Amino acid sequence: MNQVIQMNLTSAQEGKEYVIQRIETDDEELNSFLFSLGCYSGEPITVVSHRRGSYVVSIKDARYNIDTQLAEAIVIL
Repeated sequence: MNQVIQMNLTSAQEGKEYVIQRIETDDEELNSFLFSLGCYSGEPITVVSHRRGSYVVSIKDARYNIDTQLAEAIVIL
């Protein structure tokens, strides 16, 4: 039996593509900000680099710099 392991973006390997499972936040402003970046369920996401609490991610052929709080809210497969 295959078990699906869910993790947030802080555990992602650099250069590997993941699929966003969901956004875990009660903060509506944070949720709408991520949505405006194209960061929502079913969308592919790649961590390009990770440096001291800052993550460069690639979503829909664009790159964004996000902090740890945002990265922790993004649940991936």
